[in-house]
Parts: sequence; structure tokens; C-alpha cells
Amino acid sequence: MTKLPEAPSADVAADLAALRQDVARLADSMTALMQGQAQGAAQRVSDIVDDAKAKVTSTAADVKSRVNAAGGEIEASIERNPLTAMLISFGVGMALGMMSRSRH
Repeated sequence: MTKLPEAPSADVAADLAALRQDVARLADSMTALMQGQAQGAAQRVSDIVDDAKAKVTSTAADVKSRVNAAGGEIEASIERNPLTAMLISFGVGMALGMMSRSRH
């Protein structure tokens, strides 16, 4: 019987070692890629939240200015027509009083 040389087993061992290194590098690359994507997603979410916050602030400021303008118009109308404002207030008060009265 002839003895087979041990060189093929050494080649297999070297190939396995190289394969282990490649798998380790691949795992490191995948980890780095996943971390990068997670950071990118977190940044996008942060940007979306900041945009929404800015829109809400802008809308609130717009609503406040409209309410202030409407209040100013009502005050001016009352100053121009005080008797009319008093009669309207009286009518609204009477209507609310009659609606809240019990019907026994």
C-alpha cells in the first residue's frame, strides 16, 4: 500500500483557516453595515420629528394670530355698536337660561 502525502490535509486546514477569517470579516462587515443603517434610520426619524414639531409650532402661531385678530375685530365691533352687543348678549343669555331650565 502506498501512503498518501499529507499535503492535501494541510491544504484543507489552510482553506478552513482562510474560510474562518473570511466569515469573521464578513460578520464584522455586516455588523458595521447594520450599525450604519440603524444610525441612518435614527437620523431620519429625528428629522421627521423635528419637521413635525416645526409644523405644529407654525400652525399654533398661525392659529394664535387668527384668534387675536378675531378678538380685535369683535372688540372693535362692540366699541362701534355697544347697544347691539348688549342686546345680542341679553338674547344669548335668555336662550341659554331657557334651555337649562327644568321642565317640571
